[in-house]
Amino acid sequence: MSASKKKRKKKAKRYGKAASRKVGKALHERKRGTLRSGRSKKKVRSRQQAVAIGLSEARLRGAKVPAPGKKKGGKKRKKRRAKKKSS
Repeated sequence: MSASKKKRKKKAKRYGKAASRKVGKALHERKRGTLRSGRSKKKVRSRQQAVAIGLSEARLRGAKVPAPGKKKGGKKRKKRRAKKKSS
């Protein structure tokens, strides 16, 4: 019976423990109202932004975190590019 079952391939973890701790700490700070963003030092209100800050701090410390996703341009940007190419 065990011979007929297919073995699953183990996937490597994307995030390390240190990254998880950093994100948890950032979320805690956000909840207390002490988490502030980069240059502007404005108070962080969104959970999503808190997670992003935690991950970027983990990256700076050398924790196992995948690279951030590539930024994509909007519809206006695509239209402008198309105009420039045609002229």
